Amino acid sequence: MGTRRWTWFIKAAWGGVIVSAAVLLAWQFHFSGKGNSGVIAGGNGRIEATEIDVAAKLAGRIKTVLVDEGDFVTAGQVVAQMDTEVLQAQLRQAEAQWRQAQNAVATARSRLAQRESEKAASQAVVVQRQAELDAARKRAGRTSVLAREGGVSHQEADDDRARVQSYEAAVIAARAQVAATEAAIATAQSEVLGAESAVEAAMATCERIRADIADSDLKAPRDGRVQYRIAQPGEVLGAGGRVLSLVDLSDVYMTFFLPTAAAGRVPLGSEVRLVLDAAPQYVIPAQVSFVANVAQFTPKTVETAIEREKLMFRIKARISADLLRAHITRVKTGLPGMAYVRLDPRAEWPPHLQVKLPQ
Repeated sequence: MGTRRWTWFIKAAWGGVIVSAAVLLAWQFHFSGKGNSGVIAGGNGRIEATEIDVAAKLAGRIKTVLVDEGDFVTAGQVVAQMDTEVLQAQLRQAEAQWRQAQNAVATARSRLAQRESEKAASQAVVVQRQAELDAARKRAGRTSVLAREGGVSHQEADDDRARVQSYEAAVIAARAQVAATEAAIATAQSEVLGAESAVEAAMATCERIRADIADSDLKAPRDGRVQYRIAQPGEVLGAGGRVLSLVDLSDVYMTFFLPTAAAGRVPLGSEVRLVLDAAPQYVIPAQVSFVANVAQFTPKTVETAIEREKLMFRIKARISADLLRAHITRVKTGLPGMAYVRLDPRAEWPPHLQVKLPQ
């Protein structure tokens, strides 16, 4: 084949691609029904749903997986279990420490009661020594007068004064003993508080381990369908290791794209009609729940009107949760289709876009 013929063939093929792309874009991003020219825009998309990972909170070995791919699960349903032998041993150890801490509290309280009794006895000794001191002072006063009058010897008066000094020292010693017992009481009270804190710490450890054991039963956080079994029984996972991937069937939507002129006329909450390739006989209602504030496809320079028309904005159309619950067994993700949105809320939907749902 000559050079001219090859050149003609390449130009023809490239022109066909351009024409086909132009036709595809015109169909993908703008649809006009009879009497609705310019008020209904459309774009192709794919049914998607929020994906949720069921993962292990702690590192460990998978004991069993209770569901298979494609199974429906409900919120709170146990879908997998982790091995808990190590946690059970840790719980028994923590419970033993808790009982030991309780015994320490009882011992500390007994010691505190003993110190309080010692204080009471010391206070009684102070009273006794004070009484003896008062009596000695009175006796010393009398013997001092008698000694001056010659009624008693000066030696006896000196002995009574010495006895007073002895009782004064005994009172000081008794009061010091009271102070010592008060310090011992303060120490015993601190020991009681420390023992009680140890009980609370041991109790908290038990509660934490019990919570970890409860978390070893992996539960579905929402109603949905199992999409993938990522790990199998017997495998060892790290903390946060994924076991299952679920699809939240209460949060299903289609993402599609519209050019600037159309996207700028789509407010949140606008009505949308979805037509799936697998079931073109049905028209599913939805609502616009998201309009991107940044273009997804942006040319290098935006200077002319033609270049600005290339800007495409992502739009999300969400299907109502009530409708999804009513047809939960028919909901499937990944299905391609078309999404149509009214640019004028006063316009009527054409007959072929009226809502049609399976019975």
